[in-house]
Amino acid sequence: MAVTTSRSERPAAPAAATAPRYLTGFNNEFATEALPGALPVGRNSPQRCPYGLYAEQLSGTAFTALRGANRRTWMYRIRPGAIHEPFRRGDNGRMTNDFGAAVATPNQLRWGPLPIPSQPTDFVDGWVTMAGHGAPDAMAGCAIHLYAANRSMTDRFFVDADGELLIVPQLGRLRAVTELGVLEVEPQEILVLPRGLRFRVEVPDGRARGYMCENFGAYLRLPDLGPIGSNGLANPRDFQYPVAHYEERAGRFELVNKFLGNLWVAEIGHSPCDVVAWHGNFAPYKYDLRRFNVIGSISYDHPDPSIFLVLQSQSDTPAVDMIDFVIFPPRILAMQDTFRPPWFHRNVASEFMGLVHGAYDAKAEGFVPGGASLHNCMTAHGPDAATFEQATRADTSKPHYIEDTMAFMFETRLPLRPTRYALEAAELQRDYYTCWQGLAKHFDPRKP
Repeated sequence: MAVTTSRSERPAAPAAATAPRYLTGFNNEFATEALPGALPVGRNSPQRCPYGLYAEQLSGTAFTALRGANRRTWMYRIRPGAIHEPFRRGDNGRMTNDFGAAVATPNQLRWGPLPIPSQPTDFVDGWVTMAGHGAPDAMAGCAIHLYAANRSMTDRFFVDADGELLIVPQLGRLRAVTELGVLEVEPQEILVLPRGLRFRVEVPDGRARGYMCENFGAYLRLPDLGPIGSNGLANPRDFQYPVAHYEERAGRFELVNKFLGNLWVAEIGHSPCDVVAWHGNFAPYKYDLRRFNVIGSISYDHPDPSIFLVLQSQSDTPAVDMIDFVIFPPRILAMQDTFRPPWFHRNVASEFMGLVHGAYDAKAEGFVPGGASLHNCMTAHGPDAATFEQATRADTSKPHYIEDTMAFMFETRLPLRPTRYALEAAELQRDYYTCWQGLAKHFDPRKP
């Protein structure tokens, strides 16, 4: 559906939102048009495109990438993406990719929720960087951000040239109006926006808060299932992609570009979300975490958290991912004579955790929706004292139903460097370590 307005000095507000429609199937080759016949037939770049449109390719991988890894999309748009004023440096705010500005700590870290801003703040202005490693110019590593917003983006658009954005809403819905169409997500859903895609974010509920993982490296993909078989975990059919939807709006807008860790701003005289038709496999998508098919033990022992893997970004080391996106959804624990919560452990990988909804089964208190924790490389962690005592006395002859919850983890193979903001934030729970201090000694050499 097109949105048409006359040219004015101040851009008109977008038309009233309608429920978006979706295409389904992870990383499929899609073809969609908002006007009949807008997609050229039998070729990508004809001498004259239908409706007087411009053809433009968005390439997410090298032209020579193997067919199975190649990601690109052809767009047929009202104006080409090159039409804008030169970029000038903008204000980075609390967003950074400088992960060496503060001394990293091996301590367990935990934060309370980011407060909703008291001043008008949109999605971009509400970014707060918590930790990361690597760098955009090396196309390796990641940054972990939080966001909190109370205003929709209407006269500004954003593009991340540095990486792919995995967005995990915790409070309030997001409506992402992108070059390739519109996606709406609510808490317990995720949104993935590819590198280089232009978009704006609306806040339909008046406030929104959540988490983001900015992936500088290989694009997120579904993990192979191996011995699990042909089904299970996140099923490809449940991933949803937008249908073509264009805006024809003129006015004075801002295009904010995140490039090599800094924000750049250019004036643009039209909405860049003016793609009338597109085909390809490099596109934004959403997924409902509540559709995840949980795999678990039905005999003994608590399996590794890799059984909860939704998406992965592979590294150059086979079977060792740079980023794992793991969730802990409602499930049934049936293991007998087993300590059912996650066990105490130290991990060569680093774990940044968030809570979208409910309570997490390994923490009795202190870890609340909107909060976060970081257990870095080889930092010891596990259930708190109250959870441990309860679990060691539980009746494991009966199944235990974990309900009304949704936690997640950004796990990465490299240590995460917390930002200065994260280490100095008012939300930092400086007494977090005390949750383990009540663990009593039970050792008795006389009783096996």
